[in-house]
Amino acid sequence: MKRMKSKYEIFREKIKVILYGTDTIMGRMFDLVLLGLILLSVLLVMMDTVQGISQKFHTQLLIFEWIITVFFTIEYILRVISIQKPVKYIFSFYGIIDLLAVLPMYLSIFFPGASILSVVRALRFFRLFKILHIPQISHQSSQLREAIEASKEKILVFIYFVLISTIIIGTVMYLVEGKESGFSSIPMSIYWTIVTLTTVGYGDISPQTPLGQFIAAFVMILGYGIIAVPTGIVTAEFAKSSLKNNVVGTKKTCKKCNAQLHFDNARYCYECGTELPIN
Repeated sequence: MKRMKSKYEIFREKIKVILYGTDTIMGRMFDLVLLGLILLSVLLVMMDTVQGISQKFHTQLLIFEWIITVFFTIEYILRVISIQKPVKYIFSFYGIIDLLAVLPMYLSIFFPGASILSVVRALRFFRLFKILHIPQISHQSSQLREAIEASKEKILVFIYFVLISTIIIGTVMYLVEGKESGFSSIPMSIYWTIVTLTTVGYGDISPQTPLGQFIAAFVMILGYGIIAVPTGIVTAEFAKSSLKNNVVGTKKTCKKCNAQLHFDNARYCYECGTELPIN
């Protein structure tokens, strides 16, 4: 005999359709309302930092912000209880962002000023990609993610090299320029190196000696290369991913190891060497 669903189970199913059903009318309507509230919340936080507006409407802005926070809190709780595996959602990318969206206002009770951090709610706009369901955007997003994943080891090695370089250059500049030129310590000299390498150039510290200026010129030139390298690494991997998706077929799948994306005219699996089926 089929077990009758309890009212709570029916409630959970209905909530799940609204919160996660981007293909349903109710789900899309809720998502649009949610995006509107996120935008409104970010605007409220920004307006509250404008002195003239804050002096006149601070209380009203705060009330609106708390109303939106309560709405997001209820939404977060409903998302947790409406799915089969709540832990998976809680520690997922969107789950963490949803939690960060509600924490700042509650923290502001104990730490005044923490409500400004509510601006992190802007991260929830990533849900727009899920709502739109545009295949081209999803495909490009997937390719970019794959390119970053493939590049992370190279980028980490590169960052490690840059960190060592900044320590060495900063120490050299501390010895060359000294306290008289504003290089009062090695950490301060490393700060100058990072600012110069990234071509920011605040100008609060600058070398005065000819040798220091020569080193600074070298660091400036080096900075352009440092900016270009990570971009080149990711771009190269992105190009590989695009070429792979455009040239490689998707129909042939190895029966032994389940490897996919073989060339259309491939006869053997590139992973295990098993003969592939003929299309």
